[in-house]
Amino acid sequence: MTTTLADLTLSRADLADLAADPHAVLHFEHCAFDGANLSGLALRGAQFLGCSLAETVLDKANLSDTRWLDCRAGAARFQLANLSDARFHRCDLNNTDWTRATLASARFAEVKLTGAQFREAQTLGLGFHDSLLVGADLRGISFRKQTIEQLDLSDADVSGCDFRDAIFEGGSLRDAHLKNARFDGADLRAADLGGLRITALAQFFKGAILSTDQAAALVSGLGIRVV
Repeated sequence: MTTTLADLTLSRADLADLAADPHAVLHFEHCAFDGANLSGLALRGAQFLGCSLAETVLDKANLSDTRWLDCRAGAARFQLANLSDARFHRCDLNNTDWTRATLASARFAEVKLTGAQFREAQTLGLGFHDSLLVGADLRGISFRKQTIEQLDLSDADVSGCDFRDAIFEGGSLRDAHLKNARFDGADLRAADLGGLRITALAQFFKGAILSTDQAAALVSGLGIRVV
């Protein structure tokens, strides 16, 4: 049975009562949860449309199979939450914290994740599409063999990330932190590699595919003219 709630400001107690029915499918439209502590609640399969969750705490919540559309959740916290198979579309998730969350097969599309933290998250099958990850902490995440479409990873920490055999369709790695990242076989011809130094190229990009323009820009950074 689907329970739809619209244009309400809801507290933890409200949500706990709604979630007490294990058969209820909760659908929230334009509801506000700002600043609420919703830790540990069982909200599997819930749908959030145009909701506001600024600084909301969702630590250890069961959010598997949830759907989030046009939501604003700046600085929300999802530490240790279960977000398996969750879907986020056109959401503002800037400065969110996903530390040690389970994000298996989760998908983010057209999402703002500037400054987001994904430390020690479980990310098997995690996918991003056409999203802002500027300054995000993505250390250790595997993007191996993925088609990476329009991801802005400028100034992001991708240390230890696995980009082997990935295909970049647009997007940016400008000034990204690359320590121990792997790009063997990655096709980077469509990516913005501004700020990349020859030393980083030798360390992390062995076996990667670059365009002639990218190679020329790297060489020109050493003061060498390519004609």
